[in-house]
Amino acid sequence: MSTATMHAIVIQTDQSLHWQQQPQPAPGPEQVAIRVRASAVNRADLMQRAGLYPPPPGASEILGLECAGEISAVGDNVAQWRVGDRVCALLAGGGYAETVVCHASHVLPIPTGLDFVQAAALPEVFATAWLNLFMLAELAPGQKAVLHAGASGVGSAGIQLCNAMGNPVFVTVGSQAKLDTCIALGADTGHLRSEGDFEAAVKAWAGKTGVDAILDPVGGNYLEQNIRCLNTDGSLVIIGLMGGRSGSLDLGRLLVKRIRVIGSTLRSRSDASKASVIQVLRERVWPLFEQGTLKPVIECRFPIEQAGQAFDLVASNQTTGKVILELP
Repeated sequence: MSTATMHAIVIQTDQSLHWQQQPQPAPGPEQVAIRVRASAVNRADLMQRAGLYPPPPGASEILGLECAGEISAVGDNVAQWRVGDRVCALLAGGGYAETVVCHASHVLPIPTGLDFVQAAALPEVFATAWLNLFMLAELAPGQKAVLHAGASGVGSAGIQLCNAMGNPVFVTVGSQAKLDTCIALGADTGHLRSEGDFEAAVKAWAGKTGVDAILDPVGGNYLEQNIRCLNTDGSLVIIGLMGGRSGSLDLGRLLVKRIRVIGSTLRSRSDASKASVIQVLRERVWPLFEQGTLKPVIECRFPIEQAGQAFDLVASNQTTGKVILELP
């Protein structure tokens, strides 16, 4: 019996990306198969291509941490989805392919009024922003937040979520154009990286007490400033290391102000943990898309065959929001 095949992006030995035939996966009892119409580029994909971020055990080796498409098959124990349902999904891998399988509880309906390209821009960034700001940092209404890389996919999602939940936001960004975009999305104000340290600007905005949460994909030399910007009982959630793996930390300040420093990744969480995030998104966040309170922020789209060019654009740090890959 011949094995079913599909097209998928494959990483070559020279790290180039090629759209070629691969075995087609079939869903397990708790899984669904999705006919992928669009996926998105995340920095984790760039790291995986470089050999720095392998997929979790048991996950697909194919790139792609989110997708949108139609359910093409359901596992024996899946009752909540039907073949033909228009969905988007949070993935541990496999999104850069014509078919992907994932746990049924990691799937969301496409919000009314959005197409596949728009829906592919939602799962990873809104799950990441919600998990880290509202579940881990436990932001309460009225508390202030700093979002580094505010014009990124996660940053643009975080700004909108904070704005919807009543949390004033300060951002750091790479250009005035990006700052203007962040303010249009709901940020109060921000700071350009080219102007040096951000601490004084944050304190001028937040006041004497400081901010209650910081979402940081930079790490490295931001650590010390972040701690000085936090209020008593504040939380620093580190989700990336774009600025390096180490930094200076004043432990005395950490103790006196009861500050929490949290390291967080989404991809390697258990199926149950991801399912809990997805459930909250469906209940509290997805209705806001249908009301027009939230929106996908998309820089541009590429055909999947041009994934390499899309990766180059994301690596340039010139993008605002998401870069989308469309499948034929």
